[in-house]
Amino acid sequence: MAGGKAGNSKSTKGKEKEVKKETKLGLSVKKDDNFGEWYSEVVVNGEMIEYYDISGCYILRPWTMSIWEVMQAFFDAEIKKMNIKNCYFPLFVSPGVLQREKDHIEGFAPEVAWVTKSGNSDLDVPIAIRPTSETVMYPYYSKWIRGHRDLPLKLNQWCNVVRWEFSNPTPFIRRVYEEFLAVPVIKGKKSELEKFAGGLYTTSVEAFIPNSGRGIQGATSHCLGQNFAKMFEINFEDDKGEKAMVWQNSWAYSTRTMGVMVMVHGDDKGLVLPPKVVALQIIVIPVPYKDANTQAILDTCAATVNTLCAAGFRAEADLRDNYSPGWKYSHWEMKGVPLRLEIGPKDLEKKQVRAVRRDNFAKTDIAIDGLGEKVKEMLDDIQQSLFDTAKLKRDACVVVAKTWGEFAEALGQKKLILAPWCDEEEVEKDVKARTKGDMGAAKSLCSPFDQPELPEDTLCFASGKPAKKWTYWGRSY
Repeated sequence: MAGGKAGNSKSTKGKEKEVKKETKLGLSVKKDDNFGEWYSEVVVNGEMIEYYDISGCYILRPWTMSIWEVMQAFFDAEIKKMNIKNCYFPLFVSPGVLQREKDHIEGFAPEVAWVTKSGNSDLDVPIAIRPTSETVMYPYYSKWIRGHRDLPLKLNQWCNVVRWEFSNPTPFIRRVYEEFLAVPVIKGKKSELEKFAGGLYTTSVEAFIPNSGRGIQGATSHCLGQNFAKMFEINFEDDKGEKAMVWQNSWAYSTRTMGVMVMVHGDDKGLVLPPKVVALQIIVIPVPYKDANTQAILDTCAATVNTLCAAGFRAEADLRDNYSPGWKYSHWEMKGVPLRLEIGPKDLEKKQVRAVRRDNFAKTDIAIDGLGEKVKEMLDDIQQSLFDTAKLKRDACVVVAKTWGEFAEALGQKKLILAPWCDEEEVEKDVKARTKGDMGAAKSLCSPFDQPELPEDTLCFASGKPAKKWTYWGRSY
């Protein structure tokens, strides 16, 4: 049961109290008023997660896992086209292996979790829980790779990593973003200061949340060069019979992508989910009135769902008789279902349904004959509209700053800043130091691959030295 007393009380007064309690489905804060609290409420009330009894941990509920499965299935199929094989390595890492790549592990040292006991006994040697996959996988690459015919070795593992960032975590935050999640991203290269620890260079896709004025690293790809090959002795005999070291890359995206989607699209009524990834694209709700042929309405709802499912849509009917239509509207709006179809006595008479979009609440009456075609058009339009709206909002936050004064002003306004930069690590450290405050320091997000024209006499916004590139800056998660 969702709540209330078990039984079948006929008391009108009791029924009124029960309905009044059930209708309290809304969020207690607005997205623009308190973004952090809004996000925490919407992912719980929208049944995406439940917080666990260990700080920083949370449960991914079925509504979330269904979205992840859509993205994972797409990504898995794409990498298999590239002849990349799936595998799985253990969760634990020995200290000796972890310490072999000093530069890499130093980047994660404060966040490494350690197992120190077995039952009531202390372990002679503590065991680390993998903070990344590289140090787990690469010692065995050196065993499997002997000659050039063993290359390239292309492996992927779907797994958990653990980093002890439990002080104030944000659930889910790291062609999937734009095509499936309808989130615009910027492709670019990370600075030396922000690149993957121990890597040669890192590229990423960066999203931006207008409400909070923060960037989010969406997914990353790392050119590791030969650094890990040297540390883990991943050598091979080339086609000339000479000894050589491999070159490596690694890449990742995670369930945190869904957090970006929630932040970008959600509103004061709850989640707003893109049709391509949501578990349920269409909810059909009966709207019976007094003296209406309720059974005929319910039968039409069931038949409509069968028709839509047969056409390849993910659809269900909410036929629960202990909730009012209004309560159901609020419930499914909170969960972000893209399209609601209402069927009442007049709709039955006119052989139509009333369609209500979740993204803009537009209402349209659609004839049942030919419903599938019209629904497809609407879902496609919702998907595109979500992306277009998000891109307009993101682009409206971009500010070009050519001086420190312009940069500081834009940062105070929570903007995504594009500025000319000299590409020096010490200058970036200075930017962080000068902008440090309660909201966090600014840092480089990425230098976009699509570089605007940079006149020869352009100076760095922060140092006054000759600028080498355009770079996006801002606060980030």
